[in-house]
Amino acid sequence: MAKGAVKIAVSVPPALFRAVETARKQAGQNRSAAVQEALRQWLKSRAQAELVREYEAGYRRRPEDQREIQAAMQAAVDLFGDEDEW
Repeated sequence: MAKGAVKIAVSVPPALFRAVETARKQAGQNRSAAVQEALRQWLKSRAQAELVREYEAGYRRRPEDQREIQAAMQAAVDLFGDEDEW
């Protein structure tokens, strides 16, 4: 066990256990590494979801006005060219 690591015990349904065992063996990971990776991804996903919620809340508080929408449209045209060329 890694220095400073904490052991935990978790219960999972048999089908999930079998699927994880198969995947981690194919990846050449031990069980601890596989669970650590899954937990890191779960935390990352939660953090990303929180950023999206914050963005959406900010947008609801202050949506773009017509001038900002027109500026964004012009920037897109400037960046990608005239849509008639597509």
